Amino acid sequence: MELPVLNNIAPDTSKDGCSAGSCGSTSDQMNHLPEHIREKVFNHPCYSEEAHHYFARMHVAVAPACNIQCNYCNRKYDCANESRPGVVSELHHPVQAVKKVLAVAATIPQMTVLGVAGPGDPLANPQRTFETFRMLSEQAPDIKLCVSTNGLTLPEHIDELTKYNIDHVTITINCVDPDVGAKIYPWIFWKNKRIKGREAAAILIEQQQKGLEMLVARGILVKVNSVMIPGVNDKHLEEVSKIVKAKGAFLHNVMPLISEAEHGTYYGLTGQRGPTHDELQALQDSCAGDMNMMRHCRQCRADAVGLLGEDRGSEFTMDKIEQMDINYPEAMKMRAEVHAAINEELESKRLARESKVQLVNIQGVQNKEVTRPVLMAVATKGSGVINEHFGHAGEFLIYEASPEGVRFIGHRKTTPYCEGGDTCGDGESVLDKTLKVLAGCEVVLCSKVGIEPWGPLEAAGIQPNGEHAMEPIEDAILAMYEEMRTAGKLVQKSAEQQMAA
Repeated sequence: MELPVLNNIAPDTSKDGCSAGSCGSTSDQMNHLPEHIREKVFNHPCYSEEAHHYFARMHVAVAPACNIQCNYCNRKYDCANESRPGVVSELHHPVQAVKKVLAVAATIPQMTVLGVAGPGDPLANPQRTFETFRMLSEQAPDIKLCVSTNGLTLPEHIDELTKYNIDHVTITINCVDPDVGAKIYPWIFWKNKRIKGREAAAILIEQQQKGLEMLVARGILVKVNSVMIPGVNDKHLEEVSKIVKAKGAFLHNVMPLISEAEHGTYYGLTGQRGPTHDELQALQDSCAGDMNMMRHCRQCRADAVGLLGEDRGSEFTMDKIEQMDINYPEAMKMRAEVHAAINEELESKRLARESKVQLVNIQGVQNKEVTRPVLMAVATKGSGVINEHFGHAGEFLIYEASPEGVRFIGHRKTTPYCEGGDTCGDGESVLDKTLKVLAGCEVVLCSKVGIEPWGPLEAAGIQPNGEHAMEPIEDAILAMYEEMRTAGKLVQKSAEQQMAA
């Protein structure tokens, strides 16, 4: 298969997406950004909450070695059914990785971003990582290049990163206190020595902070990932957020610890629990006062392919790629057309948002009554619309509707209730788990919902709704919120009324 050079599909930066800047309120997330930053994030599914509904990403697994050990990591291979960082089904050499990227770009035209995120640390494998970037910068100049690193050797690779026009770097920073770090990192490999304990954590922290400052000075956007570990660093991450913001980080992604025992991590085997949905949201909200937050992260595999929330990696194993017969000129033409159509849709949505009048005006409510916020769950396959059957959903997106508008909260994974088609099995145990996943939500919006789950949903205080199928998510949420308001379901007493009572 002859490797093509992809045409440079220039981003239409006049189109408005959602910046990763706030990833909460979705009404004007791009407008406050300088033009050169808008260009970098408008179609990046990790840096833009709205973009992740439309644009896809992929990771290539070219970096097997790692120079630190984390208590939450176990880099298993051939784990196709696991979706978590550090897991891959195939390792690739740079030439194979480039061939895979070109095949994916031709097959999934929405793909805009290529990242090297493992399964080890990309900068602990600099030759393989940068050879991949070199070839891609030449053969696929329209694809954004990203790297995700623990930061231990980041300072010594800054010049090489800038050489290949890498505009986005993610650093995993779980602490800024060596005493906390000693509980997370058993060891690091530094200057040909294995160093343990507090000393190891101190070196890692110093290198991470130095690397962050150097990247910002070069104009590279930095996303900081932090794993929330209850009882270890959960109370400490607000301080992390303040410090990385002060040093110029663009985005903070606070992720929940994945601690199932079957994954074989130290934390999993010792019973360390992950945070609840409420704990994670509370911490994200606390950090949001100091830092722009990412809330749509899926903690992807190191060989993930497709939209966030889906993984099409099994379609692109090397043996399947070798059998593909792709008309690259035609595929690249289609790729440009798809990007243009997405940009047009995003622009249309931006104009619609600007012309929309706020549904609820707190100051105008008689008797000083105020309306409370409501959590709603959404089943979607992507494209920013409600287009997933309740029983087929593998995850739900969680939004908060309030008088201030619609705020994206995060996502909650579940097991699909239905086996498929229009009929469901009894699914009782699966449904019970789904009801727990949806705890705190008052509405679930989907394209269709069966009779069998309807009753249990209502009994759990969750109103199922399939009347807004194929509508834009925010429009449907606002319509439901207005319906609840006019029905008197949202009124709560003002502080003055509560005192009088």
